[in-house]
Amino acid sequence: MTVRLVNILAVPLCGLLLLQACSQVKPEISSALETAIKSSLRTESYSQRDVYRHPAETLLFFDVQPNHHVVEIWPGGGWYTEILAPYLNERGQFYAAHFPENSPVVYFSRGRDRFLDKLTSSPELYERVHVAEFHPPSSVVMAKPGSIDRVLTFRNVHNWLKAGYAEAAFKEFYSVLKPGGVLGVVEHRAPAGRSVKDMIKSGYMTEAKVVALAKSAGFVLEASSGINANVKDTTEHPAGVWSLPPTLRLGEQDREEYLATGESDRMTLKFVKP
Repeated sequence: MTVRLVNILAVPLCGLLLLQACSQVKPEISSALETAIKSSLRTESYSQRDVYRHPAETLLFFDVQPNHHVVEIWPGGGWYTEILAPYLNERGQFYAAHFPENSPVVYFSRGRDRFLDKLTSSPELYERVHVAEFHPPSSVVMAKPGSIDRVLTFRNVHNWLKAGYAEAAFKEFYSVLKPGGVLGVVEHRAPAGRSVKDMIKSGYMTEAKVVALAKSAGFVLEASSGINANVKDTTEHPAGVWSLPPTLRLGEQDREEYLATGESDRMTLKFVKP
Protein backbone atom coordinates (compact mmCIF):
# COMPACT_ATOMS: atom_id res chain seq x y z
CA MET A 1 0.00 0.00 0.00
CA THR A 2 1.26 3.48 -0.83
CA VAL A 3 1.33 5.66 2.28
CA ARG A 4 1.08 9.42 2.17
CA LEU A 5 3.39 11.10 4.68
CA VAL A 6 1.70 13.72 6.80
CA ASN A 7 3.49 16.66 8.38
CA ILE A 8 2.23 16.82 11.98
CA LEU A 9 3.14 20.49 12.30
CA ALA A 10 1.09 21.29 9.22
CA VAL A 11 -2.06 19.65 10.64
CA PRO A 12 -2.24 20.53 14.34
CA LEU A 13 -5.88 19.41 14.63
CA CYS A 14 -5.08 15.91 13.39
CA GLY A 15 -4.99 13.72 16.51
CA LEU A 16 -3.22 10.40 16.74
CA LEU A 17 -6.16 8.34 15.50
CA LEU A 18 -6.98 10.79 12.74
CA LEU A 19 -3.31 10.99 11.79
CA GLN A 20 -3.20 7.22 11.41
CA ALA A 21 -6.25 7.31 9.14
CA CYS A 22 -4.76 10.16 7.11
CA SER A 23 -1.52 8.28 6.55
CA GLN A 24 -3.38 5.32 5.08
CA VAL A 25 -5.23 7.27 2.41
CA LYS A 26 -4.19 6.12 -1.06
CA PRO A 27 -3.45 8.88 -3.57
CA GLU A 28 -5.70 9.13 -6.61
CA ILE A 29 -3.29 7.27 -8.84
CA SER A 30 -3.59 4.12 -6.75
CA SER A 31 -7.37 3.97 -7.08
CA ALA A 32 -7.39 4.65 -10.82
CA LEU A 33 -4.56 2.23 -11.45
CA GLU A 34 -6.18 -0.47 -9.38
CA THR A 35 -9.34 -0.14 -11.46
CA ALA A 36 -7.40 -0.58 -14.70
CA ILE A 37 -5.42 -3.54 -13.40
CA LYS A 38 -8.43 -5.36 -11.96
CA SER A 39 -10.57 -4.84 -15.07
CA SER A 40 -12.37 -7.96 -16.27
CA LEU A 41 -11.61 -6.81 -19.82
CA ARG A 42 -7.93 -7.70 -19.50
CA THR A 43 -6.76 -10.88 -21.20
CA GLU A 44 -6.86 -13.62 -18.57
CA SER A 45 -3.48 -15.06 -19.49
CA TYR A 46 -2.02 -11.56 -19.14
CA SER A 47 -3.49 -10.83 -15.73
CA GLN A 48 -2.14 -14.17 -14.50
CA ARG A 49 1.36 -12.74 -15.02
CA ASP A 50 0.79 -9.87 -12.58
CA VAL A 51 2.43 -11.98 -9.88
CA TYR A 52 5.72 -11.70 -11.79
CA ARG A 53 5.37 -8.25 -13.37
CA HIS A 54 3.83 -6.24 -10.50
CA PRO A 55 2.16 -3.60 -12.71
CA ALA A 56 0.72 -1.50 -9.90
CA GLU A 57 3.98 -1.21 -7.99
CA THR A 58 5.99 -0.71 -11.16
CA LEU A 59 3.84 2.10 -12.58
CA LEU A 60 3.65 3.77 -9.19
CA PHE A 61 7.44 3.61 -8.95
CA PHE A 62 7.65 5.34 -12.33
CA ASP A 63 5.06 7.86 -11.05
CA VAL A 64 2.76 7.48 -14.05
CA GLN A 65 -0.16 9.87 -13.50
CA PRO A 66 -3.54 9.58 -15.29
CA ASN A 67 -3.05 12.96 -16.99
CA HIS A 68 0.37 12.13 -18.40
CA HIS A 69 1.39 11.69 -22.01
CA VAL A 70 3.07 8.28 -22.01
CA VAL A 71 5.00 6.40 -24.71
CA GLU A 72 5.45 2.66 -24.37
CA ILE A 73 8.27 1.39 -26.56
CA TRP A 74 7.60 -1.86 -28.41
CA PRO A 75 4.42 -2.88 -26.56
CA GLY A 76 4.45 -6.36 -28.14
CA GLY A 77 1.10 -8.05 -27.73
CA GLY A 78 -0.19 -5.26 -25.51
CA TRP A 79 0.39 -6.59 -22.00
CA TYR A 80 0.92 -3.13 -20.50
CA THR A 81 -1.30 -1.50 -23.13
CA GLU A 82 -4.32 -3.21 -21.55
CA ILE A 83 -3.54 -1.29 -18.36
CA LEU A 84 -2.12 1.99 -19.63
CA ALA A 85 -4.68 2.74 -22.36
CA PRO A 86 -7.73 2.78 -20.07
CA TYR A 87 -5.75 4.39 -17.25
CA LEU A 88 -4.77 7.34 -19.45
CA ASN A 89 -7.94 7.40 -21.55
CA GLU A 90 -9.83 10.28 -19.94
CA ARG A 91 -7.11 12.76 -19.00
CA GLY A 92 -3.87 11.64 -20.61
CA GLN A 93 -2.57 10.24 -23.87
CA PHE A 94 -1.07 6.84 -24.59
CA TYR A 95 1.36 6.33 -27.46
CA ALA A 96 2.19 2.77 -28.50
CA ALA A 97 5.54 2.99 -30.31
CA HIS A 98 5.43 -0.33 -32.09
CA PHE A 99 7.45 -1.92 -34.90
CA PRO A 100 7.62 0.06 -38.17
CA GLU A 101 4.57 -0.18 -40.39
CA ASN A 102 6.35 -1.33 -43.55
CA SER A 103 9.06 -3.51 -42.02
CA PRO A 104 10.38 -6.35 -44.20
CA VAL A 105 11.01 -8.35 -41.02
CA VAL A 106 8.19 -10.89 -40.74
CA TYR A 107 8.31 -10.96 -36.94
CA PHE A 108 7.88 -7.18 -36.86
CA SER A 109 5.08 -7.02 -39.41
CA ARG A 110 3.10 -9.85 -37.85
CA GLY A 111 3.55 -8.48 -34.35
CA ARG A 112 2.36 -5.03 -35.36
CA ASP A 113 -0.65 -6.47 -37.24
CA ARG A 114 -1.71 -8.54 -34.22
CA PHE A 115 -1.41 -5.48 -32.02
CA LEU A 116 -3.55 -3.40 -34.39
CA ASP A 117 -6.15 -6.18 -34.52
CA LYS A 118 -6.28 -6.04 -30.74
CA LEU A 119 -6.94 -2.31 -30.77
CA THR A 120 -9.67 -2.47 -33.41
CA SER A 121 -11.40 -5.36 -31.67
CA SER A 122 -12.07 -3.23 -28.58
CA PRO A 123 -12.57 0.38 -29.69
CA GLU A 124 -14.18 1.27 -26.36
CA LEU A 125 -10.78 0.67 -24.73
CA TYR A 126 -8.33 1.68 -27.41
CA GLU A 127 -9.94 4.30 -29.66
CA ARG A 128 -7.68 7.04 -28.25
CA VAL A 129 -4.44 5.07 -28.49
CA HIS A 130 -1.96 6.78 -30.78
CA VAL A 131 0.01 4.12 -32.66
CA ALA A 132 3.54 5.30 -33.44
CA GLU A 133 6.60 3.40 -34.56
CA PHE A 134 10.11 2.92 -33.31
CA HIS A 135 13.01 1.33 -35.15
CA PRO A 136 16.07 3.57 -35.25
CA PRO A 137 17.66 4.77 -37.33
CA SER A 138 15.24 3.97 -40.17
CA SER A 139 11.97 4.74 -38.43
CA VAL A 140 11.41 6.84 -35.34
CA VAL A 141 7.99 8.47 -35.29
CA MET A 142 6.97 8.60 -31.64
CA ALA A 143 6.02 12.12 -30.63
CA LYS A 144 7.18 15.72 -30.84
CA PRO A 145 10.45 16.49 -29.06
CA GLY A 146 9.94 17.59 -25.47
CA SER A 147 6.25 16.62 -25.39
CA ILE A 148 6.18 13.41 -23.33
CA ASP A 149 5.96 12.92 -19.56
CA ARG A 150 6.94 9.25 -19.40
CA VAL A 151 8.72 6.83 -21.72
CA LEU A 152 8.39 3.22 -20.60
CA THR A 153 10.02 0.07 -21.90
CA PHE A 154 9.69 -3.45 -20.61
CA ARG A 155 12.26 -6.16 -21.43
CA ASN A 156 13.48 -4.64 -24.69
CA VAL A 157 16.96 -3.19 -24.17
CA HIS A 158 18.70 -6.49 -25.00
CA ASN A 159 17.00 -6.46 -28.41
CA TRP A 160 18.39 -3.02 -29.22
CA LEU A 161 21.83 -4.04 -28.00
CA LYS A 162 21.77 -7.02 -30.36
CA ALA A 163 20.55 -4.86 -33.26
CA GLY A 164 23.28 -2.29 -32.67
CA TYR A 165 21.12 0.73 -31.94
CA ALA A 166 20.79 0.78 -28.16
CA GLU A 167 22.61 4.12 -27.94
CA ALA A 168 20.34 5.65 -30.60
CA ALA A 169 17.27 4.34 -28.77
CA PHE A 170 18.14 6.08 -25.52
CA LYS A 171 18.91 9.32 -27.36
CA GLU A 172 15.43 9.23 -28.91
CA PHE A 173 13.85 8.65 -25.50
CA TYR A 174 15.72 11.68 -24.18
CA SER A 175 14.57 13.78 -27.13
CA VAL A 176 10.83 13.18 -26.77
CA LEU A 177 10.73 13.63 -22.99
CA LYS A 178 9.99 16.93 -21.32
CA PRO A 179 12.61 18.31 -18.92
CA GLY A 180 11.92 16.46 -15.69
CA GLY A 181 10.31 13.60 -17.61
CA VAL A 182 10.95 10.00 -16.61
CA LEU A 183 12.32 7.05 -18.54
CA GLY A 184 11.18 3.83 -16.86
CA VAL A 185 13.12 0.67 -17.73
CA VAL A 186 12.41 -2.91 -16.74
CA GLU A 187 14.98 -5.38 -18.09
CA HIS A 188 16.24 -8.92 -17.52
CA ARG A 189 19.15 -8.60 -15.09
CA ALA A 190 22.51 -10.34 -15.56
CA PRO A 191 25.11 -10.68 -12.82
CA ALA A 192 27.72 -7.93 -12.79
CA GLY A 193 30.62 -8.47 -15.16
CA ARG A 194 28.81 -10.41 -17.89
CA SER A 195 30.19 -9.60 -21.33
CA VAL A 196 28.22 -7.85 -24.08
CA LYS A 197 28.44 -11.05 -26.12
CA ASP A 198 26.85 -13.02 -23.28
CA MET A 199 24.21 -10.33 -22.78
CA ILE A 200 23.16 -10.58 -26.42
CA LYS A 201 23.13 -14.38 -26.34
CA SER A 202 21.26 -14.76 -23.04
CA GLY A 203 18.91 -11.76 -23.13
CA TYR A 204 20.10 -10.75 -19.65
CA MET A 205 21.83 -7.38 -19.30
CA THR A 206 23.94 -6.03 -16.50
CA GLU A 207 22.50 -3.11 -14.62
CA ALA A 208 25.74 -1.22 -15.19
CA LYS A 209 25.33 -1.50 -18.97
CA VAL A 210 21.77 -0.19 -18.96
CA VAL A 211 22.71 2.69 -16.66
CA ALA A 212 25.68 3.55 -18.90
CA LEU A 213 23.44 3.64 -21.99
CA ALA A 214 21.00 5.98 -20.28
CA LYS A 215 23.69 8.26 -18.85
CA SER A 216 25.40 8.54 -22.24
CA ALA A 217 22.14 9.95 -23.62
CA GLY A 218 21.98 12.55 -20.83
CA PHE A 219 19.73 10.82 -18.27
CA VAL A 220 20.27 10.82 -14.52
CA LEU A 221 19.50 7.65 -12.56
CA GLU A 222 17.03 8.77 -9.91
CA ALA A 223 16.15 5.42 -8.32
CA SER A 224 16.26 1.67 -8.69
CA SER A 225 13.87 -0.89 -7.24
CA GLY A 226 13.71 -4.60 -6.49
CA ILE A 227 10.00 -4.71 -7.41
CA ASN A 228 10.60 -7.16 -10.24
CA ALA A 229 13.49 -9.10 -8.75
CA ASN A 230 13.35 -12.90 -8.68
CA VAL A 231 15.95 -14.58 -6.46
CA LYS A 232 14.97 -17.99 -7.87
CA ASP A 233 16.37 -17.10 -11.28
CA THR A 234 20.00 -18.22 -11.66
CA THR A 235 20.18 -16.48 -15.10
CA GLU A 236 22.10 -19.54 -16.37
CA HIS A 237 19.82 -21.36 -18.83
CA PRO A 238 20.47 -23.24 -22.11
CA ALA A 239 18.21 -20.94 -24.12
CA GLY A 240 18.89 -17.84 -22.07
CA VAL A 241 15.99 -15.91 -20.61
CA TRP A 242 13.69 -17.55 -23.16
CA SER A 243 14.03 -20.84 -21.26
CA LEU A 244 11.74 -19.33 -18.62
CA PRO A 245 8.03 -18.55 -18.84
CA PRO A 246 6.21 -17.21 -20.65
CA THR A 247 8.34 -18.33 -23.65
CA LEU A 248 9.47 -21.78 -22.43
CA ARG A 249 11.57 -22.21 -25.57
CA LEU A 250 12.85 -25.64 -24.51
CA GLY A 251 9.37 -27.13 -24.56
CA GLU A 252 9.06 -30.02 -22.14
CA GLN A 253 12.74 -30.02 -21.21
CA ASP A 254 12.92 -29.06 -17.50
CA ARG A 255 9.53 -27.39 -17.95
CA GLU A 256 8.39 -27.87 -14.36
CA GLU A 257 11.66 -26.48 -13.06
CA TYR A 258 11.31 -23.34 -15.18
CA LEU A 259 7.67 -22.89 -14.21
CA ALA A 260 8.69 -23.13 -10.56
CA THR A 261 11.36 -20.48 -11.14
CA GLY A 262 8.86 -18.11 -12.76
CA GLU A 263 9.75 -15.16 -14.95
CA SER A 264 13.23 -13.66 -15.06
CA ASP A 265 15.04 -11.64 -12.44
CA ARG A 266 14.60 -8.01 -13.53
CA MET A 267 16.00 -4.60 -12.79
CA THR A 268 13.57 -1.68 -12.48
CA LEU A 269 15.26 1.65 -13.12
CA LYS A 270 13.90 5.19 -13.03
CA PHE A 271 15.83 7.78 -15.05
CA VAL A 272 15.12 11.50 -15.26
CA LYS A 273 15.80 14.01 -18.01
CA PRO A 274 17.31 17.06 -16.24
